[in-house]
Amino acid sequence: MMTPELQERLTSIINGDKIVVFMKGNKLMPQCGFSNNVVQILNILGVPFTTVDVLADYDIRQGIKEFSNWPTIPQVYVNGEFIGGSDILIELYQNGELQQMLEVALAS
Repeated sequence: MMTPELQERLTSIINGDKIVVFMKGNKLMPQCGFSNNVVQILNILGVPFTTVDVLADYDIRQGIKEFSNWPTIPQVYVNGEFIGGSDILIELYQNGELQQMLEVALAS
């Protein structure tokens, strides 16, 4: 169950940076293929991003799924808005929407 404290903590993390990725592992050592896909795409685009290792914090791992109403990890947030997971990011990258979305986010 989501506590007000956990909700506040997640909101603070998500709003703490323009691009935040909740993932297994971190940007230097992704611990699953889907997390690695997201890191690779963001690295290719050369954008700054923050990662949160859900394996290091059970509350965050469970809480973020409830927070976003999305059952899987990784989860990508841009300017405080939930974008999606690995498949959605790949699709947005391939059709060019991700690049535009991130340019707008980083310019704001």
